[in-house]
Amino acid sequence: MAEEKKAQSAGVWPTVKPFVNGGASGMLATCVIQPIDMIKVRIQLGQGSAATVTKNMLREEGVGAFYKGLSAGLLRQATYTTARLGSFKMLTNKAIEANDGKPLPLYQKALCGLTAGAIGACVGSPADLALIRMQADATLPVAQRRNYTNAFHALYRIVADEGVLALWKGAGPTVVRAMALNMGMLASYDQSVEFCKDSLGLGEAATVLGASTVSGFFAAACSLPFDYVKTQIQKMQPDASGKYPYSGSLDCAMKTLKSGGPFKFYTGFPVYCVRIAPHVMMTWIFLNQIQKVEKKMGL
Repeated sequence: MAEEKKAQSAGVWPTVKPFVNGGASGMLATCVIQPIDMIKVRIQLGQGSAATVTKNMLREEGVGAFYKGLSAGLLRQATYTTARLGSFKMLTNKAIEANDGKPLPLYQKALCGLTAGAIGACVGSPADLALIRMQADATLPVAQRRNYTNAFHALYRIVADEGVLALWKGAGPTVVRAMALNMGMLASYDQSVEFCKDSLGLGEAATVLGASTVSGFFAAACSLPFDYVKTQIQKMQPDASGKYPYSGSLDCAMKTLKSGGPFKFYTGFPVYCVRIAPHVMMTWIFLNQIQKVEKKMGL
């Protein structure tokens, strides 16, 4: 009986391990990146440059403002990153098996990244909506502020005030943005690891650092336009007549393109790149360290 239970446990853990490791690494990275993420959102909402936003936040709201929405950020990683990194690992393993154990070509890794991004975004969209609203709340007029106290309060209020389906408000651009980001992040990381090891002969530490840097760059470059549209959709408020400024993500994209040109989609790019790339890098680094610990423990 004991051996049977051990066998069942051994069968379950390898399946859930990529999901647990992915979520844990994403949450650890978020704790470090949250202040930069707050500044990025404020810039996209039109509050000025990174220096101006930082100065105003410190003067008017204090240091705690940089960590507003942290609970939603952690919840987002516990759902979104758990799903996307776990799914990507499972998809690539299946693809490698179908490829007779040979390394996957880049296009197959990109397809796995696209799929994993879509799965993760669907699971994590409610927490993402709560995060955006909590971060943007202080920028609204006092009468329009929602005053969420934490992520779970935000989710409860959204369901109570707007209905369950409102949790997936803006899910379309969220999914598209996640597909673009994960295609750049996941495929480039795997490809870079192979290049660093096989072509450059780098050690493990240098390989992880180099591959995670490349991964962070491509994640930021591929996803910012979609992130801008997603943020605009999720934070929009109806006017006095109850009409929203955008009817959907495509309408938002077209109006933005018409009013500000293509570079408008890259508003806040330096801060976004500084925020996305380190988060991606630290996610991979934390994941590598978690896997090392598990290996030493025999898990």
